[in-house]
Amino acid sequence: MTKEMPEDFLWGNSVSSMQTEGGYNEGGKGKSVYDTYPATEDSSDWKVAIDDYHNYSEDLDLMANQGMNCYRFQISWSRVNPDGDGDFNEEGIQFYDNLINELLKRHIQPMICLYHFDMPLHLAETYNGFLDRHVVEAFVRYGKKMVDCFGDRVKYWITFNEQNLYSTSEAFRIAGYLKGNKTDDELHQISHHVMLAHAGVANYLHKQTDDLIGGMLAYSEVYPVSSLPKDIQYARQLDEFLNRNLLDVFVHGHYSNEVLTFIENHHINMDFTDADQTIFNQLSSDFIAFSYYQSVTISSSIVPDGTLPNYYLEVGGKENPFLKVSEWGWSIDPLGFRDILTKTYNSYGVPMFPIENGIGVREHYEGKEIQDDYRIKYHRDHIQAMKDAMFEDGVPVLGYLGWGLIDIPSSSGNMEKRYGMVYVNRGNHDLRDMKRIPKKSYGWFKKVIAANGNDLY
Repeated sequence: MTKEMPEDFLWGNSVSSMQTEGGYNEGGKGKSVYDTYPATEDSSDWKVAIDDYHNYSEDLDLMANQGMNCYRFQISWSRVNPDGDGDFNEEGIQFYDNLINELLKRHIQPMICLYHFDMPLHLAETYNGFLDRHVVEAFVRYGKKMVDCFGDRVKYWITFNEQNLYSTSEAFRIAGYLKGNKTDDELHQISHHVMLAHAGVANYLHKQTDDLIGGMLAYSEVYPVSSLPKDIQYARQLDEFLNRNLLDVFVHGHYSNEVLTFIENHHINMDFTDADQTIFNQLSSDFIAFSYYQSVTISSSIVPDGTLPNYYLEVGGKENPFLKVSEWGWSIDPLGFRDILTKTYNSYGVPMFPIENGIGVREHYEGKEIQDDYRIKYHRDHIQAMKDAMFEDGVPVLGYLGWGLIDIPSSSGNMEKRYGMVYVNRGNHDLRDMKRIPKKSYGWFKKVIAANGNDLY
């Protein structure tokens, strides 16, 4: 096997709309749930972000100069369809049409994500988000429209960012759920409805285009805290309930037998019908996309009896004493990245596509280039782990996309948790001049891309 990277390998950047665009009330955009979230002591609001709505050309130039050939961005549902289920907004659609054309002019392949937690406020308030099947229908309608508008120029698609989060308590924060008791039934209904929405769009895309689409997970390697058999069992169950259960649908069109048996034995109503299974029977994935930031460690001894397996990690997570952690307590584990690539491909035989990877660090610009050697080391070690998966383990990998490689507010809205190779001069509460200033890692990654990953130093 050759150890040269594929000539068509994709190097790039991933973002979400609410963390980049701003322009929250411009161009006919409707409100999303994020427009109701206020700033806090340690976070900004979502009104401006890094103002790419007005200034995306500068950031695309920075990407092109670095040599990137792929940009994964998110379409804001409420920008193109203000209420989520009403009339489409042509001005919003034109914004993304222009963005796609500008990417292609710079020889950057667009990759579209359709949903990154920002439910149109109307659908959240009226239907409680993905708890209601009406929102599934609305999402599929929206997704089909986007495929019709952009499928001629966009080759790569995902529906939901980090879809396995809808199998955790995060579902009640990211699915447009505003009221209820957060029951086990509701959790499984939301998770199933999101999968049904994914299948509806993916099946349509495959019928209408030659484009490629895959499901996406937030994939963390799960280790048992010890060799205690129950710790090992819990680590395996976490992978089954949070990851493989969805991978089974993405690739094979059915849920995990273990998970369905658990649901039946515990009399959980997930609102799963025969008609839904017929839709799943048509589903396939062209790649498996995932984010990877860290590994996690589970201790069964601190998980209360009767805890839903989906919640094991939320009550039983322990710090791994063998790994370094970031300021935010996220472990740094490139070997876990390799293991996910290899074991997932071994099980499912579908090309892998890591589309988020990075480290958040608090940084300050003081007139000199930020010497972010820690970021260079993080990415170098993870790219090398990916290459080991490719060349030593035989895994086909489509590309490597870093997360937020131009500074953006973190998922919690914290502008001071910076993932970028380009510093953006704003804080949580002071917009300053938002000047873009490359860090040391920008030049390093430019050299990596120029060598197509064959030289990491």
